[in-house]
Amino acid sequence: MTRLRTVLAGNMRVYRNESGFSQQKLAELVGTAPNYIAMIEGEKRFPTDTMLEKIASALQREPCELFAIDPIKKKWQENLLVELTDFITEKLKDEKNGTSECQTRNS
Repeated sequence: MTRLRTVLAGNMRVYRNESGFSQQKLAELVGTAPNYIAMIEGEKRFPTDTMLEKIASALQREPCELFAIDPIKKKWQENLLVELTDFITEKLKDEKNGTSECQTRNS
């Protein structure tokens, strides 16, 4: 079971980064301290309904989107795809240069 704080923290971070906002900038937009935003994203605090509405508005989202599980999975999947692509690209370069891991071990 996914905890609300975990989902909220992850989604806030994803949406904040997509918006190009630092914690400082988001805090300014919603009228709170950057430390408070950090505490929410660190799962140490849970915002009031009023603050949730302000955060969602600043991130140009509906409040319910802050609790959707899909954005966390989507970001995880995107990161995994980038890592796999980088890994495969490096392996192909090694193969092209004749320095595959198998060749290195047998030498």
